[in-house]
Amino acid sequence: MDYKKVVLSSVFLLLACVYPAIVETKEVKPETLAKGAQESDQQIGDFSLSGYGEKGKKSWDLAGQSADIFNEVVKLKKVVGNNYAQNDTINLTADKGDFNKKSGVVHLEDNVVITTASGTTLTTDTLDWDRKQQIVKTLDKVNLSRQDMNLTGQGAQGQTALKQIMVEKDVRLDIQAQDKLADKKEKIVITCDGPLDVDYEKNIAIFNNNVKVEKPDMTIYSDKMQVYFTPNKKEDQAPAQGTSAISSSIDKIVAQGNVRIVRGENTSFSQEAIYTAADKKITLTGRPQIIIYQTENMDAVIGN
Repeated sequence: MDYKKVVLSSVFLLLACVYPAIVETKEVKPETLAKGAQESDQQIGDFSLSGYGEKGKKSWDLAGQSADIFNEVVKLKKVVGNNYAQNDTINLTADKGDFNKKSGVVHLEDNVVITTASGTTLTTDTLDWDRKQQIVKTLDKVNLSRQDMNLTGQGAQGQTALKQIMVEKDVRLDIQAQDKLADKKEKIVITCDGPLDVDYEKNIAIFNNNVKVEKPDMTIYSDKMQVYFTPNKKEDQAPAQGTSAISSSIDKIVAQGNVRIVRGENTSFSQEAIYTAADKKITLTGRPQIIIYQTENMDAVIGN
């Protein structure tokens, strides 16, 4: 059998399935082909696939150390993918993955890592990358780190560039926030049952269900919470570099529904509370109630 013709014919078949993508392969040894023929239609080394958008500009690429080609799926090992979004390049890596030739969806498994040029890193066990919809999603535990923030949760879906992301449940956000009044950083931990919606471009994170904020000086509980972050000044200086507008500094917190704020032994209740970080001021609305515990002895004087 002429193995060169077999390799070339498989390449052309694959090219027809993923048009207008371009496939590049390297010929492998006949003994390698024979070994892989029992499990797949064809086995190829140094698999490479690229997609192009308007004006012939590369929009994405996908490569694998090796590939087993089936009728509908290409199974890859040591996967490296890149998505060339506007002002931001996204890199995806995994130990193995499947490329669906019909849908174009890439399923990644084991040591999945997404990194963006703007400084975000997401790690998980499995991930589906839908190139057409520009969406990534997983049902597994995720860890997302960005500057002085680290986010964990179970299940996530968002844009490929990770500028918008939703974490389904068991949410925890650890922040090393800048305390402007004390001119130092303080640790803030925010947890909720989920879901959590984060929009890095609009500098807002929305926490839902059983929300809890732990700061060094107080703890806030509520049904829902909107956390507004201070825009990064570097974005104003060099927006073309694709850096994120969000920073780890909290500008404002809006807590809604069954709000409870604990500061030492003192507790306040309300339907809504607005905390501003610049002056550390809390405004309570909606039947506010404050319970203050006085530790000192108090003498009451009753006059006529």
